[in-house]
Amino acid sequence: MKLFVLLLSGFLALPSVCFAELADENLLQNLPNGYKVDFQAKQGNMVITEMVPQSETVKNWTEMVTTQIFLGLKNATPEQFQAFMAKSWLAACKDGGVAPITKGEENGYPFSIWLQTCPLNQSTGKPEKTWFKAIKGNDSFYVVQKAFRFDPSNEQVVQWMKYFRSVIVCDSRLPDRPCPKLEKVAQ
Repeated sequence: MKLFVLLLSGFLALPSVCFAELADENLLQNLPNGYKVDFQAKQGNMVITEMVPQSETVKNWTEMVTTQIFLGLKNATPEQFQAFMAKSWLAACKDGGVAPITKGEENGYPFSIWLQTCPLNQSTGKPEKTWFKAIKGNDSFYVVQKAFRFDPSNEQVVQWMKYFRSVIVCDSRLPDRPCPKLEKVAQ
C-alpha cells in the first residue's frame, strides 16, 4: 500500500511520500490496494477525500473510503459525532441501524468505531453498510468511512477493521504522539 498523508499545514494528498519529516498534527492513512483518489475538495473548514476501487468512480461505486478532516474543530468528541451521524442516518433510512464497535485511545487520541446499516437506501435502491472511525485530534477532528453498497463478506469486514487500526493521528510537536520518519518512496 502507498502511504496517503493528509497534512493540515495545507491540503495535500500524496500518493507517495517524498520527504523525511512530518510537521505538526497529521492524519496517517494508507491508500487501500486497488483504490484511487477520485475526489478531493476543501469546503469551508472541511477537507474531504473520496477513494474508490480503480474500476469505479464516486458517481458509480459499490465500495468507497471517505476521509473528512474538520480543520480547527477541537471540542467535538467521537461519541458526539457518532450520535449526530446516527440521528441523521436513522432519519434518512427506514429500518436503518447503528451499532457501536469499539472506542478508546490510539497514540494518545480518543477514537470511536461504529457501523451504520441501511437495508434499502431509497436514493440507490441498494443496501448500504458504512463503518466509521472518528478521531479527536488537538488541532482538528478526523473521520474515515468505509461504505459498501452490498453485504460484505466476513473476510472483507476483517480486512477493513485492520485498515481502520492502521489509520492514526500523530503530532511532531508532542513527544508521546510522534509522527514516523518517512523515507522517499520509489515511484
